[in-house]
Amino acid sequence: MPIRSVSALQLAGKKVLVRCDFNVPLEGTTITDPARIDASLDTIRYILKERGIAVLCSHLGRPKERAPELSLKPVAAYLTHALGQKVGLTPDCIGDVTGRMVAALKPGDAILLENLRYHKEEEANDRDFSHELARAKDAYVNDAFGTAHRAHASTAGVTRFIAERAAGFLMMRELEALRAVTENPTHPSVAILGGAKVSDKIGVIRNLLNKVDTILIGGAMAYTFLKAANVPIGLSRVEEDKLELARELVGEAEKHHVQFRLPIDHIVAASPDASTTARIATEIPDDMMGLDIGPATVEDFIARLATAKTVIWNGPLGFFEHPEFAHGTMRVGEALANLTGAKTIIGGGDTAAAVGHQRWSSRFTHISTGGGATLEYLEGKELPGVKALEV
Repeated sequence: MPIRSVSALQLAGKKVLVRCDFNVPLEGTTITDPARIDASLDTIRYILKERGIAVLCSHLGRPKERAPELSLKPVAAYLTHALGQKVGLTPDCIGDVTGRMVAALKPGDAILLENLRYHKEEEANDRDFSHELARAKDAYVNDAFGTAHRAHASTAGVTRFIAERAAGFLMMRELEALRAVTENPTHPSVAILGGAKVSDKIGVIRNLLNKVDTILIGGAMAYTFLKAANVPIGLSRVEEDKLELARELVGEAEKHHVQFRLPIDHIVAASPDASTTARIATEIPDDMMGLDIGPATVEDFIARLATAKTVIWNGPLGFFEHPEFAHGTMRVGEALANLTGAKTIIGGGDTAAAVGHQRWSSRFTHISTGGGATLEYLEGKELPGVKALEV
């Protein structure tokens, strides 16, 4: 893939439009998890060290119009502290006032443009908006892998008007980690897939069938596969319209000689909120639902990971938001973190939310910052934000 790293650009004295993913959770004006900001600091620091002028941009939330509660002001304050230098915030991401503020910057300076999604033209990838966003910028760096699956003005459109472009360090790490899984993985290779819906993972399963040796299935999606195999699932969540597809996917796995492992026991309860009724079951009673993989399944999954050299994990294995149903996800996560000599990739989204803050999470090879982008990459789809960086 002909994509350059930011380290290949001559940056001194140049105004560099840097697309970051600063879509962080807020409580009022307090950032509750700055991980996405921290993930791009290496790229920003490099541009400033090379005496470039960093013009940072991002979206925050899904505003339909200008919304003060979704201003990037808290992010500018966080960046000022993290970088040890003033990072101002422009009143808008385009316009004359913003243009004058950017023009006044000197090499080594940084500024943050106000929320891109205050303009509907951002998501529409509007040509005029893209041109205005690119105005007076000498280079473009995309470090927002989490939005790379979107063809927006700031991820794709601006590259029509800025010839010199590259990927930031975070973007490069994301792509390298996912290539290690999808292009030439070291075997044995294992995929752990969870989450709520089979429909979310159809493309991933099909694309990985000729790349991995084993697929471990957990989460609510497992119950669609189990029902398709005529296993009683009680009140467990199931996609009735995907039962035949589930049978087809299992059949395809057999043709590819891929081991396709489903839970053999469960943590069941009357509902997610009825944790006092939780217990272990090998067969799910009619008035119960499966909410986590059981201890025998945990041990089965861990045993199949023990010899793995490449592992990709996308989707939690239970209703992890409730501690009573997070045990399977945590046990498998810790075992995966403790593997030696293996590349271990956590595929962003809920999986990263579930295990990313555990004390052992630093031992994973890579935790992706992308949820939807990771899924689409694993499906083999072209990511517009990556395609736009090709030179």
